[in-house]
Amino acid sequence: MSIKNNISHILSAMPKDVHLIAVTKTRNVQEIKEAYDFGLRDFGENKVQELVNKYDEFDESVRWHLIGHLQRNKVKYIVGKVYLIHSLDSVKLLDELEKQFALKGLNAEVLIEINIGREVNKTGILLEELEELLVECEKCNNVKVKGLMTVLPICSAEEQREYFKKIKSIWDLLSEKPYKNIQMLFLSMGMTGDYNTAILEGSNMIRIGEGIFGKRNYNKV
Repeated sequence: MSIKNNISHILSAMPKDVHLIAVTKTRNVQEIKEAYDFGLRDFGENKVQELVNKYDEFDESVRWHLIGHLQRNKVKYIVGKVYLIHSLDSVKLLDELEKQFALKGLNAEVLIEINIGREVNKTGILLEELEELLVECEKCNNVKVKGLMTVLPICSAEEQREYFKKIKSIWDLLSEKPYKNIQMLFLSMGMTGDYNTAILEGSNMIRIGEGIFGKRNYNKV
């Protein structure tokens, strides 16, 4: 199917309160503009350089999401360009976000990334580190937490459901607490292979790349 047909298929089966982010990693401007012309405005990049390179190709109606790991030395390049950062995973990154966004008098809206599968080769904080990070987030003036994000390990359909349920229960618990600078507005979980299960378990933000654009061709990057 074409990019437009893929988007139409996803949207037709998706609840209206779920946000669709088109993951544009390795995609060229022409491909992204096809999705834009169909009405999408939320695009997600894994790398800062790719986001910055594509930023000026689109008007201000586009909402850019940084969904990949964010290195502290790259934060300064996305100030004023990124709508939502999905990958807050340490106090050190929090401090750098607070510093760089304060310099420009802007707020950084972020999601806390949780490494729910406890994978040593993946980013995201472990559950036992969450409380410490939340305490530090409350001290910030320019960083505003808007929810949680997770990427599942490779696992069975039943394990997917259990992981999603666990993150949703944490999200629900945090929603009930009167934090400063912290709101549970978005629960970003679910990608091309598991987004239907994620939605059933409470996700309200899904990140889809290959399901929209087809298989990636890294030789074109």
